[in-house]
Amino acid sequence: MSRPHPTALIAEDEPLLAQALQAELARAWPALDVVAVAGDGASAVQQALQRLPDVLFFDVRMPALSGLDAAARLADEWPHHGPDARPFPALVFVTAYDQYAVQAFETQAVDYLLKPVEPARLQKTIARVQQALAGRDNGAINLEATLAQLRGLLQAGAAPAMAAATPLKVIQAGAGTAIRLVPVDEVLYFEAADKYVRVITPGHEYLIRTPLKELLPQLDAQAFWQVHRGTVVRAGAIEQVTRDESGKLWLQLRASPQRLAVSRLYAHRFKAM
Repeated sequence: MSRPHPTALIAEDEPLLAQALQAELARAWPALDVVAVAGDGASAVQQALQRLPDVLFFDVRMPALSGLDAAARLADEWPHHGPDARPFPALVFVTAYDQYAVQAFETQAVDYLLKPVEPARLQKTIARVQQALAGRDNGAINLEATLAQLRGLLQAGAAPAMAAATPLKVIQAGAGTAIRLVPVDEVLYFEAADKYVRVITPGHEYLIRTPLKELLPQLDAQAFWQVHRGTVVRAGAIEQVTRDESGKLWLQLRASPQRLAVSRLYAHRFKAM
């Protein structure tokens, strides 16, 4: 059941815009209690897990962790079980006008606000959020729908992303003064690490500078599966999938002792045939 007054968190890295949105919300939805304002994605996730708000207003572009990535991380860490369990918040993304971002939001049926926020548009958003909260209180399950929406948005990247006509066959990785040509079918998994991506093969590790989000469209989607925000694994290298006591999925690979965590966002891939 909802609290007496719905609560919200605003994540916006420009303080004046955050103040403006909070003021507009106070006028348009007086019952809404804005319990926190975060200036970056990581802080937004931390504060949301502490406050467990009913509504999230996430700026799409924030330093270090974007609004989309923050929402994905939050979906993975949100308490869905146990004494602190709560329904996942209603999501509203705030963005400067961008043709591809708008198309992505509309395609995935995710509500969004354009900067600067217009009162009439905000009223429509509030009505949709209130309807979503009412449905949630009546027992409607929204987690799987939210996860599907986030997957679609992350795949779109709020920008056009075209898969390579011919999937990548070889990875060119720097090794001192040389360049190693690593066959893609030898790769066990790719893992984002700071400014690099780790390329893990049986017995070897290489580093490349190509970001994971740029590498992913160049890979064969049937052969390589994203299983976490920063992990892409070769499906043929997976030996088994196990579930721990908390419900989290873990992958055991055939040629590596390393276990890989599966994000809730991508757990849908692993269902018995």
